[in-house]
Amino acid sequence: MAGKVKWVTDIEKSVLINNFEKRGWVQVTESEDWNFYWMSVQTIRNVFSVETGYRLSDDQIVNHFPNHYELTRKDLMVKNIKRYRKELEKEGSPLAEKDESGKYLYLDFVPVTYMLPADYNLFVEEFRKSPSSTWIMKPCGRAQGKGIFLINKLSQIKKWSRDSKTSSFVSQSPKEAYVISLYISNPLLIGGRKFDLRLYVLVSTYRPLRCYMYKLGFCRFCTVKYTPSTSELDNMFVHLTNVAIQKHGEDYNHIHGGKWTVSNLRLYLESTRGKEVTSKLFDEIHWIIVQSLKAVAPVMNNDKHCFECYGYDIIIDDRLKPWLIEVTGPPVGALAPVLPARRAGPVPLLPDERGAPAAGRFAPRGPALSSGGTSFPFGKGAHTPDPLGPWWRPVRR
Repeated sequence: MAGKVKWVTDIEKSVLINNFEKRGWVQVTESEDWNFYWMSVQTIRNVFSVETGYRLSDDQIVNHFPNHYELTRKDLMVKNIKRYRKELEKEGSPLAEKDESGKYLYLDFVPVTYMLPADYNLFVEEFRKSPSSTWIMKPCGRAQGKGIFLINKLSQIKKWSRDSKTSSFVSQSPKEAYVISLYISNPLLIGGRKFDLRLYVLVSTYRPLRCYMYKLGFCRFCTVKYTPSTSELDNMFVHLTNVAIQKHGEDYNHIHGGKWTVSNLRLYLESTRGKEVTSKLFDEIHWIIVQSLKAVAPVMNNDKHCFECYGYDIIIDDRLKPWLIEVTGPPVGALAPVLPARRAGPVPLLPDERGAPAAGRFAPRGPALSSGGTSFPFGKGAHTPDPLGPWWRPVRR
């Protein structure tokens, strides 16, 4: 071991601190010499702001890219994916091929989405093509299901406008923007309930793109059985899987939290739909993740001192088509075991793991995306690794 890692954090979470301490890493203050800083979003903005003039040394690493919001902010994610599609189409890429109706054959993985108030007129035009459809409206800068509601009438947006007499949408707050997306009204149901997947992805560099998937993803279930009935549009226990919402439901189970592991979902689908169909579904999910990362790669500030862990929210419809709903910065507790260590060399992700190296820039070169018992490499020169247990799957040469 070349020396113990010196770490600092501005997030006082016991699960985070305990994981550092179990590795024998040394806690220091921000003013001292440190190697790893687990920062809040606000701190990372300050560190990379022009005003501070702060420069990271070669042996320092932080847990966010400077403009991480290009992927984690709802409107910017959609904007970048739309730009990516247009660029591929302009290049004549076969990935941008469309069908007779004008839909992308391979890049149709996000629901039709518009930014409000900027795209309000475009949204109205689209809405009137299918007036019986349901749409879901979300504030761009909030999380945990806050501020989300469903609509099936244009008049329902008016209550969020300052002046209901105008034909234009005006946000209640001049600083808050919204996205409105076509609601996936035919979700795959298990036990009659809607669910989504939360998958964790780590990006160690965007250029070249190297990414890893955490195998222990999970499914989040609603507590109330799903119905597309318009009478239940306001019932968030039917439509939103966020734990922050579901935990207040009468039928919420505090023991299992309304969750399944991804491996359990895979077993269920293999038994009900078949292994081949299930494998194809997870391959498509991998495809979505890689394409979304490629979409933001050109605009991401690929600082060599940074890595990032993302939480991907995926919904599967009843035809087993996966849809990317949003990408978030995951809770600290979910990814605390995944911490890079340059000076310490390879570090087990958990105490009982068989020496698996930490994911990120300090792992052997070449990443893999792995999920549900499968693993495939992504990155130049990558090879499929031997099994290392159900954690991050870096790839060895």
